[in-house]
Amino acid sequence: MSEGAAKKERPRSFQAIRGVRDLLPDQTSLWNFVERIAHETFATFGFGEIRLPLFERTDLFARSIGEDTDVVSKEMYTFLDPPAWLEILEKLGTVKDVDRTATTFTIKNHLPNENFIAEVLSLRPEATASACRAYIEHNMQQLPQPVKLYYMGPMFRRERPQKGRYRQFYQIGAEVLGGSDAPAIDAEVIEMVMTFFDRLGLEGVQLHINSIGDKNCRPKYVELLREELQKVKDKLGPDSRRRIDTNPLRVLDSKLESEQETIEKLPRITQHLCDSCRDNYDEVKRQLAIRGINYSQNFRLVRGLDYYMRTTFEITAKGLGSQNAVCGGGRYDGLLELLGGPPTKGIGFAIGEDRLILSLQESGKAPAQQGRDVYIAWMGERAQATAIRAAKDLRKAGFSVELPPVEQKFGKALGQADKLGAKYALILGDNEVSEGLWTLKMLADGSQAKFTEPDLLEHLRKQKALSS
Repeated sequence: MSEGAAKKERPRSFQAIRGVRDLLPDQTSLWNFVERIAHETFATFGFGEIRLPLFERTDLFARSIGEDTDVVSKEMYTFLDPPAWLEILEKLGTVKDVDRTATTFTIKNHLPNENFIAEVLSLRPEATASACRAYIEHNMQQLPQPVKLYYMGPMFRRERPQKGRYRQFYQIGAEVLGGSDAPAIDAEVIEMVMTFFDRLGLEGVQLHINSIGDKNCRPKYVELLREELQKVKDKLGPDSRRRIDTNPLRVLDSKLESEQETIEKLPRITQHLCDSCRDNYDEVKRQLAIRGINYSQNFRLVRGLDYYMRTTFEITAKGLGSQNAVCGGGRYDGLLELLGGPPTKGIGFAIGEDRLILSLQESGKAPAQQGRDVYIAWMGERAQATAIRAAKDLRKAGFSVELPPVEQKFGKALGQADKLGAKYALILGDNEVSEGLWTLKMLADGSQAKFTEPDLLEHLRKQKALSS
């Protein structure tokens, strides 16, 4: 046997899949801060949290997002229910003795003569569809209306990874389902997002709004837009030319620099609203003004699917370059009916949490990572039992405590406390245990004092209250 063959095969080194990443403890402190402010802010507006599945039936997203959209046609992670597809492969004879832990399969070139039915599932690319499905499934129309829901968590799209955009990304979103479509609801939803961003200290926040009409006036505008696009299609790229026939409103979303001058000259939907939609839009703007919310109007804020209507909005922030949107939302009064529910009013938004975090970091608004409150430097066998009891009492009082598992020399213990960012070192040796007086060292300035156990807890509580 050769020397190479005799060597033990080196274990495979695993890395995260392209487009996803780990959020490490020095990062998650900021994520937890953002999510805590979201929980607190949304609760003050009467919203309740809903936790939704990570995957749904694919046709739920196909109906809600649109079969012709890039999200559904190109970007969703779609799969057969795993037991089903493995069973199908075995029945077809394309694989034998399937190892369910395998990462790859060699599939034979075999055309099936049988029909198989298996459930097609997709990882969620967004959460509005899931929230609407939950509203219908759990008969939430029987609850006091409107029902106000919010959620946060990972979404999945297979798009090109870039700064602030990942294949597993995170959203914070909310939906108002049922009840009326009063413009004050639209304004309050926007107010809630703006309040959230204000509490985070997000810089350069700008609100952009538009109205996209309804089923009475938007079809006429879409036809007019299509006619005008046909006249200038030679100035458009291939994607925009394709959308002239499939979904002309999407052309307004184009970010291609070469198309901007052409798009700016296209007719604007706000110039073609029916009287009812115009009155609604005027009232939304008045409601925003009452709330002291500044905005700019952007005729290019559109949604291409039929159930979207009237109010649409986007919020941008600093530190994100040209792709600076951190939140998008709008009204979708026809969606629940399309998903099999009763006619139901609806409006919502989604915040790109990855991009929000990036903006906070770029502006220096991220809170500093918190170190330990107390590092217990114990020396001697008698001191360990006291140190364990001290750690238990301090943690019960709400302090972050680091208790080393083995005895350390005094200098090494203080060095470790400093590396962990501890505020205090609680020094426990034989003398402290015998006298019942514990030494507390303030690591910032090196000052120290002795306390009885009850006095120590009271002192730390007072210092914590002063610092907060």
